[in-house]
Amino acid sequence: MELSGSEIIIQFLKDEGVKHLFGYPGGAVLHIYDALHQQNDVEHILVRHEQGATHAADGYARATGKPGVCLVTSGPGATNAITGIATAYLDSIPLIVLTGQVPCHAIGTDAFQEVDAVGITRACVKHNFLVKDINKLAETLKKAFYVATSGRPGPVVVDIPKDITAPHIRIPYEYPSQVEMRSYNPNVKGHRRQIKRAVDLLLRAKRPMIYAGGGVITSEASAELRQFVRKLGYPITQTLMGLGAFPGTDPLFIGMLGMHGTYESNMAMHDCDVLIAIGARFDDRITGVTGKFCPYAQVIHIDIDPASISKTVNANIPIVGDVKTVLNEMNKLLDKPDLPIDSVAVESWWKKIKSWQSQKSFDYEKKDGLIQPQAAVEELYKITNGEAYITSDVGQHQMYAAQFYPFDEPRRWINSGGLGTMGFGLPAAMGVKLAFPDEEVACITGEGSIQMCIQELSTCLQYDIPVKIVNLNNRFLGMVRQWQEFFYEKRYSHVNMDSLPDFVKLAEAYGHVGIRVDDPSDLHDAMKEAFKLKDRTVFLDIITDREANVYPMISSGKAHNEMDISPLQQKIQAAMLARGESI
Repeated sequence: MELSGSEIIIQFLKDEGVKHLFGYPGGAVLHIYDALHQQNDVEHILVRHEQGATHAADGYARATGKPGVCLVTSGPGATNAITGIATAYLDSIPLIVLTGQVPCHAIGTDAFQEVDAVGITRACVKHNFLVKDINKLAETLKKAFYVATSGRPGPVVVDIPKDITAPHIRIPYEYPSQVEMRSYNPNVKGHRRQIKRAVDLLLRAKRPMIYAGGGVITSEASAELRQFVRKLGYPITQTLMGLGAFPGTDPLFIGMLGMHGTYESNMAMHDCDVLIAIGARFDDRITGVTGKFCPYAQVIHIDIDPASISKTVNANIPIVGDVKTVLNEMNKLLDKPDLPIDSVAVESWWKKIKSWQSQKSFDYEKKDGLIQPQAAVEELYKITNGEAYITSDVGQHQMYAAQFYPFDEPRRWINSGGLGTMGFGLPAAMGVKLAFPDEEVACITGEGSIQMCIQELSTCLQYDIPVKIVNLNNRFLGMVRQWQEFFYEKRYSHVNMDSLPDFVKLAEAYGHVGIRVDDPSDLHDAMKEAFKLKDRTVFLDIITDREANVYPMISSGKAHNEMDISPLQQKIQAAMLARGESI
């Protein structure tokens, strides 16, 4: 069949199985929008800001494992999408961003709404394309999907000049089912000798630790990881991005590690003698000062991206390959009735870890008449039976969500880890809800973050996307205030959120339900009422303790065994020392 460029784009999306397209129209993409209007297979979601389009597509991708797709116009449309593209890039999320461009003959002339989308996005995409030949349009789109979803996933921008999509230029179209890129061939299978060396080292370990990251989820390797961990019986910790890959309620899981991880996971990381990192990149929120990170450990590192191996922490045994494939090979080697594990040493190691666990590093103090933000997340967990999809924005509330909502399944925890993007939570929740309309989807946010993309409440109404918003409102930019309390002698510079809107009235103005909660005794009933309203977006404005802090916390320049702990945990440690117990 002969199609125009705009029709090729829409037909290709249909052939690729794309169900939802998030976007915002403009002059450079009007031909594409006209083609969209003439079909019903790809549903277009009109967001209220291009950043919302990228975050919604991102949330869809994280929850489904399929690439999210968005469409924006040239100039400010493309520049408004940059934050969402960078968010996906740092978290290795497959995203296809179609940007409109001025006609080919006008490129480089400073035409109306012209920006160099390829140049601007180069630093925050896995790859980008500028299409100047309609005959290469379908092939380029196929390459974009392949690059975005293979190897270490990431966002791909396809910049399409307006004349390429003109309706009067038509060419034969055939879906390109195959793609060949000689310069891009990601390695999937790990080196068998390295895998054997890694297993041998693990079996000799006396203080082993398993450290799993988002790469396990990306690789759909949760089942393989669970088999691997349970076969060995070793303790496992997970990164912020890896939560859910291994069940958060399993006794072998000792909690998230890093800057705001559990006391036991950080202490165990510091003291371990063999560390296996699976689909994790040793980012600075995990390692702190690399010179003090895991000082006694031999490191095994599995990652599909060779550039991540020994990038920040030297790997004694590097394994480049797909996590699922490598774990399958390791599980085969471990499929023996009597593994030569030093059970006495490992039992002693577990005894030490349990002593650290007994200090209950996430316990928090209750204050009469004040809602603690941790309690709100705990209540959310109870109301949803731990089965909801949870998105978050960035700040204290993000850490409370990670600490107090255990995830037993992958792809249920949707948050911006690498870039730390405020405004991510609500549009991401929209993307998740569109992917799974029968599931509960809640966005845990703060009064600062929610206002960055709050206009997407309008999108929720127009397309009937009933998400639940849990706003932990402490009238501060909470995490910045915490840092100013700890490191700047309580000089709270520009973190007071004065002149806040009435979020209940604002939610109602957008056509939704608003509920304000400021009494701890009302928290359960309010949360229960919100989730009873299955087909309504509900904004829960929960007024929390202004001075609550996230603990534990590893300060800049400190090792994992040098955490700042809560005042409550300090009391516990003092009591242990008084009894002659070691900490």
